[in-house]
Amino acid sequence: MKIINGKKIADEILADLEKEIELKKLKPCLAVVLVGDDTASRLYVQKKEQTAQKIGVEMRKHFLSEKVSEKEILDLVDSLNQDKQVNGILIQLPLPNHLAADKIIQAIEPKKDVDGFVRGSQFKSPFILAIDRALQETGQDLIGKEAVLLVNSDTLSQALKSHLREIEFIEDLKKADIIITALGQPQIIKGEMIKSGAILIDGGISKQNGKVVGDINRESVKDKAKWLSPVPGGLGPITVAFLLKNVVLAAKRQ
Repeated sequence: MKIINGKKIADEILADLEKEIELKKLKPCLAVVLVGDDTASRLYVQKKEQTAQKIGVEMRKHFLSEKVSEKEILDLVDSLNQDKQVNGILIQLPLPNHLAADKIIQAIEPKKDVDGFVRGSQFKSPFILAIDRALQETGQDLIGKEAVLLVNSDTLSQALKSHLREIEFIEDLKKADIIITALGQPQIIKGEMIKSGAILIDGGISKQNGKVVGDINRESVKDKAKWLSPVPGGLGPITVAFLLKNVVLAAKRQ
């Protein structure tokens, strides 16, 4: 089984961005809104900030109480929409249950929606771009390949099917040449469940016994899968790199 090295791919993207920022004297700025004290979410924001700082992207953090009202967040989003120094806005998910996530996300100006979730957004989703890039890394001809999508979002499922048009999507896991998963259920996919020679793209993140793990049980698939995008070190770094690429693109456009 070959491993898709997400960090290596991300480093290549980030190096190009750093050069572009310096050459064009850009001052890209990303505003991140985080509600509550979810440990994983704070870790994600911290990693994004560390990567952003390395290449010259400013990141403004807005940490809000878990009890914040919907109106307060919408007012903040409106303020960030109006702020000419802010090029991109990201709402860190998940949000507490009392908040309507879709309503809040749709309040972001399409020209600042660097996460690619707003209807009419000017950007493609960094997560979907990361999946596409990971598949390209395998060097396999994907035309006519059969894939299974295991994701917990209808929006993401439809977006992926639209983006990866050369792939035929099926329901039978055992017959799939490609398995793309983003369930957040620790190591639910095991070797006996997959086809020999399958390409596995793991986008699920959860914690098990204090360790960050994906949806795929790496040990059980190692003798059966042909390629694996692992957790950690797979889609995560690539997704952050494409997010920052969108921020830089927004700065150029604005």
